[in-house]
Amino acid sequence: MATAARFEPEIPLPHPADLWNALPTPTMLLDPEGRVRLANTSCEAFLNCSAATLAERGWEHLVADDSMLRALVLEARAKGQGIAAYDLSLGLAGGSEQRVDVLIGVLADRAGPWLAVSFQPRAVTAIVDRQVGQQGAARSAMAVAAMLAHEIRNPLSGIRGAAQLLEAQLDSDGRELSRLIMAEVDRVGALVDRMDSFTDTRPLRLQPENIHAILGHVRRLAETGFGVGFQFRERYDPSLPPVAGDRDRLIQAFLNLVKNAVEASPPGGTITLATAFRQGVWLRPPGSPARVSLPLEVQVIDEGEGPPAHVADHLFEPFVSARRGGTGLGLALVAKVVSDHGGVVEMQRRDGRTVFRVLLPVVREGA
Repeated sequence: MATAARFEPEIPLPHPADLWNALPTPTMLLDPEGRVRLANTSCEAFLNCSAATLAERGWEHLVADDSMLRALVLEARAKGQGIAAYDLSLGLAGGSEQRVDVLIGVLADRAGPWLAVSFQPRAVTAIVDRQVGQQGAARSAMAVAAMLAHEIRNPLSGIRGAAQLLEAQLDSDGRELSRLIMAEVDRVGALVDRMDSFTDTRPLRLQPENIHAILGHVRRLAETGFGVGFQFRERYDPSLPPVAGDRDRLIQAFLNLVKNAVEASPPGGTITLATAFRQGVWLRPPGSPARVSLPLEVQVIDEGEGPPAHVADHLFEPFVSARRGGTGLGLALVAKVVSDHGGVVEMQRRDGRTVFRVLLPVVREGA
């Protein structure tokens, strides 16, 4: 006897609007006349503009007149072909700027082509690339530091001792020159001592640390020293879990970042220290087979003009400085300490301010 076929109830498909808004890539749909007909939730967040406002006012008012995005949209519409452009600088409303990949798909229609414009922010890619460069720069600095410490310290001691002996036998003009020699020897010695920080290969003493306690200590040091006369603001997420860190070295790194912010700011400026918990930030550090979560974010924000464009991409390399007379070691040491903790550091310009952003791992449960 034949058995009746069994039919499973058909699973209903999600609503198209729900599928559209679930797309993680910021995407907007332009009709043949260039009007925004759809913009998903990711696009609203990326452009900092609601879909209703985009439909009413268009997308053009959000980008500069000479933006490459305008040219790409016009070209795709004229040729009726899709376009992919990579690593573009996209200026947005409010003065912010993002590095993005722009992907434009075309849907042919009698009235003209419909365009699906997607933006792929390159922030995470840039962080990974920068981390690789920072680790290589740190290794180079360690080699140079070891050579300097060995080859320069002994001659410096001899030069300073000779200048001291000569001082007692010279007239007033000669004594002034001998003191100048000793002062310069001390300055070079201090530089060598700073380079020695790169040769410290002792393992980190990682333990659960309260990042706000570390930043509070850094703030007190700054307020009573190099940061006298500046305003310090704190914008903290009180629910942050402990960071897996070496307290002394983290203090050293954040003290360098705050000092850099003070030196880059106008007199009496404001330095902001901010923390946040960022879900979904996973990176695969060089040499590691597994991805690592870096949810703890610390920002050091100043009101300075930021580094020149030709320096910005090399700030964390040794001997690169945007400040006249700077040694270019402070930020290189920051990159080394953060990298030793398995984290990353980057610099951004946002709303007319300079933001140094540090991403760090937190203490794992059961560790």
